[in-house]
Amino acid sequence: MFLRMVSRIVRTVDKRCLWKFVWNFGVKGALSVERFKRRIARGEYFPAFLHISITSRCNLRCQGCWVDVSGPERRLEFEELDRVVNEAKRAGNSFFGLLGGEPFLHPALLDLLDAHRDCYFQVFSNGHFITESVARRLREIGNATPLVSIEGRELVSDKRRGGHGVFGRSIRGVQECVRAGLITGVATSICQNNMDDLLSEAWLKELIALGVHYVWFYVFRPSGPNPGHELALRPEQQVQVRRFVVEMRTKMPIAIVDSYFDHRGVALCPMTTGISHHIGPGGDIEPCPVIQFAVENVRDARGIYNLIKDSAFLRDFREAAATTTRGCILLERPDVVKQLVIKHRARDTTSRATAMAEVEAMRPRPSQWLPGREIPERHWMYRWAKRLWFHDFGVYDERLDPSAAQKMPCVDSPAQQRCGCASAPSSSSSSQDHG
Repeated sequence: MFLRMVSRIVRTVDKRCLWKFVWNFGVKGALSVERFKRRIARGEYFPAFLHISITSRCNLRCQGCWVDVSGPERRLEFEELDRVVNEAKRAGNSFFGLLGGEPFLHPALLDLLDAHRDCYFQVFSNGHFITESVARRLREIGNATPLVSIEGRELVSDKRRGGHGVFGRSIRGVQECVRAGLITGVATSICQNNMDDLLSEAWLKELIALGVHYVWFYVFRPSGPNPGHELALRPEQQVQVRRFVVEMRTKMPIAIVDSYFDHRGVALCPMTTGISHHIGPGGDIEPCPVIQFAVENVRDARGIYNLIKDSAFLRDFREAAATTTRGCILLERPDVVKQLVIKHRARDTTSRATAMAEVEAMRPRPSQWLPGREIPERHWMYRWAKRLWFHDFGVYDERLDPSAAQKMPCVDSPAQQRCGCASAPSSSSSSQDHG
């Protein structure tokens, strides 16, 4: 499988784009993680990777989206983005995720990529604005991988994403990327109405036939003003997703990304480990994209390195999460999120000004941490890479270790709903109650 995957990438990707990926993302990205390890060893947190939402503007209206796509556009201008990337580079960073809204609606996106050819960028996109000329320009610059979001086939995509012909336009964007010789990915937020179609070997074979090089399966997280609780997966379905990913990694010549498990299959949260934080389209430095509160902003003259390193708000979020759950603190403990926001008098970073009301309306639900149901990596490549560069970095409370978690008493504890016993919701309950 591994050799077939590598062979396919080498044969279909522009050689300069491939070299940029190997050097800027592979070698320099690994060095960035090593620097991150050294920083946290001395209690100094600055993430190895930054995710930046460069604009709130989007042509779609997706269920469960937390971005203010219906309000006036907010965006970081080129000068601000350039400064943030330069400051992160001085800390040893070389990889950045660019989100929206729709990043290709930002007028300076390609200029940003061009200005930092010594970095690597993953651009999260619906693919609708990746034309032949845009794809050619991406190939010329050579340092970005488009990750095109596909949320279902024709009918499901239109319903999920609030548009018409959404699936076909996204596929055309994928095809333009592949024809241009770009390393091309497809992302899917797995939920109730796309799980049967897209969490399948047949779908992976279709993507391979299209020339796609990697896929990223997220688990749908209900959030924002239109959370779509009914779409959230039940715990046994989350285990099914994990099992599928691990199995397909051993048999399909396509890379499969996940961001919530280590090599042992033990759950983690990138925000909690500190390996990644998020910058919103207004410049606000947030724990992660779905937690829309902040104290610091990149427009502060102190610089992003000091702002993140010295942030009591981000530190308390990491520590509270690390002692509460190995899953998603927003889904499992919205009450703790509310307490932290109040304690630090954090700003609501949305233009709709309803983030706190949305948190207060959330009902706790299980996320990726399901003690006793861990599924370790089976393929040597993923197991090795995660063991070195993507694990919990020792930040979690030892009582949250899976062997200890299975022995934790369930009465009156947060583990009660996670372990599935006592008064935890049963699998026959409505999906709105327990996801």
